[in-house]
Amino acid sequence: MRRQITGFSNPTVKFLRSLRDKKHRKEAGKFLAEGLRLLTDARESGFVPEVLVMAERRDPHPLIDALERDVIAGGGEVIETSDDILAKITGKDNPQAVAGVFSEFNTKLSVIDRSSAKIWLVAQALRDPGNLGTMLRTGDAVGAGGLILIDDCADPFSVEAVRASMGAVFTQKVAQAKWDDFLPWLRAGEGQLVAASLRDAVPYRGAPYAAPCFVLVGNESRGLPEDYELACDLRVTMPMRGRADSLNAAVAGAVLAYEVLAALD
Repeated sequence: MRRQITGFSNPTVKFLRSLRDKKHRKEAGKFLAEGLRLLTDARESGFVPEVLVMAERRDPHPLIDALERDVIAGGGEVIETSDDILAKITGKDNPQAVAGVFSEFNTKLSVIDRSSAKIWLVAQALRDPGNLGTMLRTGDAVGAGGLILIDDCADPFSVEAVRASMGAVFTQKVAQAKWDDFLPWLRAGEGQLVAASLRDAVPYRGAPYAAPCFVLVGNESRGLPEDYELACDLRVTMPMRGRADSLNAAVAGAVLAYEVLAALD
C-alpha cells in the first residue's frame, strides 16, 4: 500500500510522532528508525519496516527503491510526505530522507543462545541511550552475540539509542532482565562474568578470559554495586595514567571487549 500525507494533524503522523515516547512505544510494541544506511542495514539483516516514510523531495537512490519494493512485497505501507512533516515525526530539524517503523524484538533472556558467540556485552543500569547504542555498535564490531541490559537501563528502542547503534540494533540480540534473574540464568550454563574493578583485580592485559565471556559494565556515574562485582568470575583493572579516575562506561566496555576478542581469537 502506498499513500501520501500532507497534513500535520493526520492520525498516522500523530502515531509516528508518539513512537518517540517510551510509553507509546511500549503500548504499540513498535519503534522508529531513521536514515537510509540504518534501514538498509536492517533490511540486509532480515528486518523490513512495517511502515516506510519517505520525503517527497528526495534524491533517487536504488537502496530506497529496494526498501520500497520489500516493504510493499511484505504487505507494509509506504508513505510519502513533506520534509516538514518528516522532521515532526523524527524530531530532527534536518531529517534524513527515509524513516521506518519496526516491531520491537523479544527481549527475554530466552532469546540468548550463549553458545552462538564467544563474547556478550552486559550493561547494568546504563542510563544514557547514546552509551547504549554505542555498546550495541561495539558488540557488532567485536562479533559479540548481543547486549544484555540489567536492571533499569535506557530503552534500547528509543530513537537516540537506535541512531547511536548505527544499525547494530538489528545485528545484535538484545535482552533485558533483573540481576536476580540474570545471575541464576548465567550460572545455569557456561559463561565467565568479567568486569572492570579495583577489588582484587588483575591487569586487563593477559587476564585469563574464557568463552563465552560476558563483559559487564555499570552505571555511568555509580559504576557497579559491590555485590555485583563480587559475583564476577574475573575482575580486571585498566590503567588510568592521567587525572581521570574512570573511563566512560561504553568506552570501558569497548576497550575490554577488544582485549577479550584478542585473547579468545
